[in-house]
Order: sequence, then structure tokens, then C-alpha cells
Amino acid sequence: MDIGILGPLTVRSVGGQAVPTAPKPRQLLALLAARVGKVVPVELLVDELWERDPPRSALTAVQTYIVQLRRSLAGTPRTDTAEVTRDVLPFVGWGYRLTADPDQVDAGAFTRQAELGRHALLGGDHQRASVLLRRALRLWRGPALADVRIGPHLLAHRTSLEETRLGALEQRVEADLRLGRHHELIDELSGLAAQYPLYENLHSLFIISLYRAGRPRQALDAFELLRKNLREELGIDPSRSVRTLQKALLISS
Repeated sequence: MDIGILGPLTVRSVGGQAVPTAPKPRQLLALLAARVGKVVPVELLVDELWERDPPRSALTAVQTYIVQLRRSLAGTPRTDTAEVTRDVLPFVGWGYRLTADPDQVDAGAFTRQAELGRHALLGGDHQRASVLLRRALRLWRGPALADVRIGPHLLAHRTSLEETRLGALEQRVEADLRLGRHHELIDELSGLAAQYPLYENLHSLFIISLYRAGRPRQALDAFELLRKNLREELGIDPSRSVRTLQKALLISS
């Protein structure tokens, strides 16, 4: 079974695509997929689907959705779902667990590749770090769970995934900078600075790439824009490390 949450939700079993079209069963499957291999308590599923206002029929509805999902994972509504119930989507304790090979879950593959890339970067192997981190980032097909209604637990999971993705992206840019690719990074970093106006580390890398490309004036302008954004949005100044970078630019200009 292949599970994808780094973009639109995809769950492909023996019988083909198993993602339901109805919003709540889709959302329930998304939470099970996000926590693949772990037991998700029934009360957490209810909280995700209805938050603070579950109907009296919530438990029955969850059980109905689970039956529908088991049929989808089995392949067709006429297929015997006993094996799926036992091995793929069993009831464990007071919850349900979606079982899959870790290598067939895109979020797990991304995390493993990104971690290998991070270790390569820390070890000074910048070429390997760049390759591994690019490979990890290519697993993303768009925003995580882009086509799923999001409740509180999926929101927390999606936020965590996005933070991990940004960290991997930052590390990949750093590896490329250390490989002397500052010229080819400028356009990408310009777009990222616009997309994440308060993300200091990406802005710092943008400033460095501009300076190394022989554009110190634009590097200082990029610092001033970051300072303006932080003051207007958060009421703070850039961190000490970014201010130190600005001073170094002023001295060398």
C-alpha cells in the first residue's frame, strides 16, 4: 500500500486508489495516514471530525466510516474485508491503526532523506547533502493534505511537516551556497523571501547570495526589507546574527 500526504491525499491499495470522495471519511483516512503505524484513539478521531460539537451519533459514524475504508482498501465493496480488518486497519484497544510499510509512506521517506541530508551537511559533505535534500524535497507534490478538510489534529501535523520542509529547504540552500552556487540561487531565494517575509534564516541566505554574487547594495536592501517586515508584523528587530551580517556588509562595501 502506498500512502501520500505531501500534497493531495493518496492511498493506493491492491484494488487501486482507496481515498473516498466524501469529506469526513476522507478526513478520517487522512488522520490515520498521517499517523500510520500508530493507534489513533476513537476520541481523537471524533475530535478531529467534529471538534467541540460532536453529534450523539459520532461513534456510530466513525464505525461506519471505518467499514467503508476497509472496503476501499480491500479493492471492491464485494471483497471480503476480513484480511484488511485484521492486518491493514485493525481495531486496537480503543482506536484504529493503519498499517503500511514505512518505505511506502512519502512523509516517512521525506523525513529519512532529510535527516541523512542534514547529517551530511553537518559532516561537511556539501555535495551529498545537496543531493539528498533535493531528493527529499522532490517528494512534495504541493501543500500537505491539500485536498482534505483540516481539523485540529491534522492542522498540528501539517504545521509540523511544513516546518520540517522549510528546515530541509534552508539546509539545501546552505549546502548549495557552500558549493559556490550563489548566482543560481538568487532568483529562488528572492521568491522564498517574498513568500516567507519573516523567516530570518532564508533572508540571511538571500543576503549572502547577493553579496557573493557582487551585489552588496541589493544585499543591504534585502536586510532593510527584512527589518521593515519584522518591525511592522512583530514589533521586533532582526536577530543578533542577522545584524552582525549587516554590519559585515557595511564594512566591506
